[in-house]
Amino acid sequence: MGNASRAAIISDRRITGLSADVIAELVAEVGPLWHEQHQAKLASRPRKRAVGTGAKHRLVFVDRLLATLVHLRHAVTHDVLACWFGVDRSTITRAIGEVRPLLAERGRTISPGVRLRTLAEVVDHLGTSRKTGIIDGTEIRVRRPAAGRKDRDKFISGKSKQNAVKSMVVTDGDGRVPFCSPAQPGSCADITHARQLGLVRLLDGGPALEILADAGYQGLGAQTGGRVVTPPHRKFRKNAPDWYEEMHERQRKAHSSRRIRVEHGIAHLTNWRALARHLGRREHMSDTVQAIAALLSHQQAADLTPARTM
Repeated sequence: MGNASRAAIISDRRITGLSADVIAELVAEVGPLWHEQHQAKLASRPRKRAVGTGAKHRLVFVDRLLATLVHLRHAVTHDVLACWFGVDRSTITRAIGEVRPLLAERGRTISPGVRLRTLAEVVDHLGTSRKTGIIDGTEIRVRRPAAGRKDRDKFISGKSKQNAVKSMVVTDGDGRVPFCSPAQPGSCADITHARQLGLVRLLDGGPALEILADAGYQGLGAQTGGRVVTPPHRKFRKNAPDWYEEMHERQRKAHSSRRIRVEHGIAHLTNWRALARHLGRREHMSDTVQAIAALLSHQQAADLTPARTM
């Protein structure tokens, strides 16, 4: 790809979803990691000639990064990217497969120089900053497993009745996403997923903080000493008094208005077309969702950073 085409991609935020400054930071941070990984791969196998000899890459690292960003942002197929960057389709597939895990490992950026990578770090951050956390599960449609596979039914979501994977998203009161879990099959209940991630263990006896959740997490409040707050239980199944209906509706709406920020955070994630519906391999979904969460948090932190004055 020529310098003019590369500059056009970097300068237009609509193409990659990231500003030119953030892309430059990614090149400076992820580039050395990719080169180190590539050199280690070359040196790990028997060779008949020295490392560095032979044909050179036609796709430099900057182009590999841009191809990965365009793929995640717009779900552009590898064939189209290959035509755009002037390389073979297998080169694009290999480039995305190498860069995407490196992006996923970066963690979520809270502020310049501050990264959160695990749920334990997120809980500590929320407790230290005295911010309210909000959790919710998001589902991403995937292709149906082939007929005859023994685990074919575990991807069917009980909520959407479609083949999907799900992730648990944690946001703060501003709608920023400090945590997005690896993907689990769609049949896993939200509360089960939270327990598997260790949320109960981290909150029970942990820092004093408030975590807002929807009705799918009913029961976590008792297990975490009241740190997880869910919508109020309905005491009257039938023939409820008018005063109770009014009170229950008021409490439910108040809780919903406080936790709406997590829906905004999930909406920002699913604006990246790779999460609208995933047509690739399901085992790559965890890297995809975490890479997008890392990129989105980095851009949000950059947007909130005051511009430098000369």
